[in-house]
Amino acid sequence: MTLIDELQAIAKQAEADLAAKGADLEQVRVAYLGKKGKITTVLKSMKDLSIDEKKAVGQVGNQVRQQIQDSLVAMKAVQEKAAMDAKLQAETLDVTLPGTKPKLGNRHVLQQIMDEIESHFLGLGYQVIDDPIDSPEVETDEYNFERENLPKDHPARDMQDTFYVTPEILLRTQTSPVQSRALEKHDFSKGPLKMIAPGKVYRRDTDDATHSHQFHQVEGLVVGKNITMADLKGTLLSIMQELFGEKHQIRLRPSYFPFTEPSVEVDVSWNEVTEDTKPEDIRWIEVLGAGMTHPNVLKMDGVDPEEYSAFAFGLGPDRFAMLKYGVEDIRQFYLNDVRFLDQFNKRGN
Repeated sequence: MTLIDELQAIAKQAEADLAAKGADLEQVRVAYLGKKGKITTVLKSMKDLSIDEKKAVGQVGNQVRQQIQDSLVAMKAVQEKAAMDAKLQAETLDVTLPGTKPKLGNRHVLQQIMDEIESHFLGLGYQVIDDPIDSPEVETDEYNFERENLPKDHPARDMQDTFYVTPEILLRTQTSPVQSRALEKHDFSKGPLKMIAPGKVYRRDTDDATHSHQFHQVEGLVVGKNITMADLKGTLLSIMQELFGEKHQIRLRPSYFPFTEPSVEVDVSWNEVTEDTKPEDIRWIEVLGAGMTHPNVLKMDGVDPEEYSAFAFGLGPDRFAMLKYGVEDIRQFYLNDVRFLDQFNKRGN
């Protein structure tokens, strides 16, 4: 048998070994193509051949080597596909089984309070102004302070010292500027203006259990003819009873704000009040400020204080949430701790 015959026989044997069920491809590769493999052994025998015979044997040897290599690649692909098919078959997913229901979150407790406030005032015929155009968080000094009867040298500004972008541009300290813009646009021939302005405000407060440099506010304003303090008290009583319960009462105490005259601090009863409750047994807690809108404010917003009167108030949803749910640290609202937030269901209870 010539060397060429031996190489051709090796090629046939290699194909047979590769076709065998469960063939170990690495073992076949080493046996035929390794340094001590069958093809190498045959080719080492060419030393006694002539130049022409060496060329012929070498050419056949290369062809057989390439044929075996191609067969190894093809068989490897077949084995990998078979292994993947077996794995997929073993991991078949039964789509008829019920899926894992994702956990649904709730609205943030502060958003729940704000939604409750907005819903109440919408029921009273108020409009809610909270869009970015009419209620920007970056304000001018004119609308944030001067239009609220707080000129640049007014000492009350120190209580609301805030974050300035430029000497005339700042992060708003209250949502009162929204009221000024609404007054400029309102057509009183179509009736009084009744509005609330919810949103975020910013002040240079040191963060602690009861203060934050960023918090929420809902300011309200009613402007029309013959608006009185009685209208203000009735409005505030209705929202306090909406938030805390019908058996809670309010009281008004004289105070001072540059943008209202007269001004009042509003307290809500900590305990429920019935016909049998003695005045000395009522526990009060301050919750907001309010008053009759100052004539200067109306004038600066283009409203004649001789013809129209108004009342205004400012609610703090963060404070209301603390009171309603017994939260002792305002910072809890902003830590995004799911363990804390999960205590409040979709109704805010």
